[in-house]
Amino acid sequence: MKLIYVSANERPYTDGCGILTGSIHPEDNNKLVAVTTMSPAGCPHVNGFKVDNWKQNLRVIYQCFVWSGSAETRKRKAKSCICHMCGAHLNRLHSCLYCVFFACFAKKHIHEHAKSKRHNLAIDLLYGGIYCFMCQDYIYDKDMEQIAKEEQRKAWKMQGEKYSTWEPTKRELELLRHNPKRRRITSNCTIGLRGLINLGNTCFMNCIVQALTHTPLLRDFFLSDRHKCEMQSNSCLVCEMSQLFQEFYSGHRSPHIPFRLLHLVWTHARHLAGYEQQDAHEFLIAALDVLHRHCKDDNGKKANNPNHCNCIIDQIFTGGLQSDVTCQVCHGVSTTIDPFWDISLDLPGSSTPFWPLSPGGDGSALNGESHTTGATTLTDCLRRFTRPEHLGSSAKIKCSGCHSYQESTKQLTMKKLPIVACFHLKRFEHSAKLRRKITTYVSFPLELDMTPFMASSKESRMNGQYQQTVDPFNNDNKYSLFAVVNHQGTLESGHYTTFIRQHKDQWFKCDDAIITKASIKDVLDSEGYLLFYHKQFLEYE
Repeated sequence: MKLIYVSANERPYTDGCGILTGSIHPEDNNKLVAVTTMSPAGCPHVNGFKVDNWKQNLRVIYQCFVWSGSAETRKRKAKSCICHMCGAHLNRLHSCLYCVFFACFAKKHIHEHAKSKRHNLAIDLLYGGIYCFMCQDYIYDKDMEQIAKEEQRKAWKMQGEKYSTWEPTKRELELLRHNPKRRRITSNCTIGLRGLINLGNTCFMNCIVQALTHTPLLRDFFLSDRHKCEMQSNSCLVCEMSQLFQEFYSGHRSPHIPFRLLHLVWTHARHLAGYEQQDAHEFLIAALDVLHRHCKDDNGKKANNPNHCNCIIDQIFTGGLQSDVTCQVCHGVSTTIDPFWDISLDLPGSSTPFWPLSPGGDGSALNGESHTTGATTLTDCLRRFTRPEHLGSSAKIKCSGCHSYQESTKQLTMKKLPIVACFHLKRFEHSAKLRRKITTYVSFPLELDMTPFMASSKESRMNGQYQQTVDPFNNDNKYSLFAVVNHQGTLESGHYTTFIRQHKDQWFKCDDAIITKASIKDVLDSEGYLLFYHKQFLEYE
């Protein structure tokens, strides 16, 4: 072990084996950090596995239980891959590399097996990574990685996968050698920041474009040239968005003129055509709908979202909203799950009654929102959105249990969370008697935990098991704020601006063509109309 001096700008970090693997930017001061160093050979415990026919044995595991190339292997994997301790299919199943034993990683059943049998290596059956229980981390071994890649390519070929790993051509290698200078992204880098010219009351479009171009996974998709257009390029909104991302991340500082984007929106969403001011929320939904229609995957494959679509829009923005209708007589429950791109939340001050909320109750403290000033919080709005609602005698439903029309209650919860959660605060009220803007201040946090609003949390409460505690290891439902759209002015005359996060704790205000530095206080003190949150932790397939 040796001590390494760490500056305030950079801190080394290691993998589970103690190999110095890179650096992160810390939030603390200069300090000495103890780093265990090891030879470049990698994990020392792999050699115990590399005996006899280890390569062939590893290939069989990849072929049969990890990369499912044919329908037969997929069926075999679905039937055989269950935890040998609890019988579960999920909870990150791992297979012991020394014996035929499958067990849960999340519930630590595979850890118990490794400890009792002294079998130190296991393979993740979903992603193919090798885990060492001695190093307590996923490891890299050149020989094993080569086998994994070969078997994955074979499986992709059998499935007719249209994406393959990129290999540089001779021409590309030559260009890289002759151009050794690389664009380096630093904490002060302004690449990606670019103003947009207002083409006549088009601030509603500009603010949404700023939010979308700073959505991390959407940016990665378009900058990696993943879109394969099957339309005429001059009529495809996805092609135009791809060009827009190229413009934003080209390094040019002059404002961009999005006239082609405006023309395509008018063409495909005619209700938005014209130079009058439009609603930014309406534009967001229309843009996502057109993008979804233009880039959805027609190969018939089912994706892991309620809309069963593999397009990039649904992968990022689609969640599942669960609706439970409970009969008040027999207490039978009818459940439906619907896809959603955003969640619209009622505000105090609207004609819709807003229930009284007790300070700090049921999730407010968890999300770091303050009730000291009496302000309504985003958590308050979500609690109201997910509370049980009595439908009344005028809205009786026919109960499948009672076989008659009965009064019932309805409750909405989140069955599946999207990667990007967009919250629409309903500030514009339109009714037969009333047209106005609601200016109620709503406090929203930089980090949001959606666990209290999940369907699983509701089920735990009903079983008497749910306890609302801060679990530092459960990050599945935690989000970080990355964009806020604001509206200034009245219902008849107003203007849209956007706060976007460029790097951690670095925020900028986008006001059409003008980009200015903003503080976190500026962001959190703003009125808020559309709030964009990104999941903090993702698992990649």
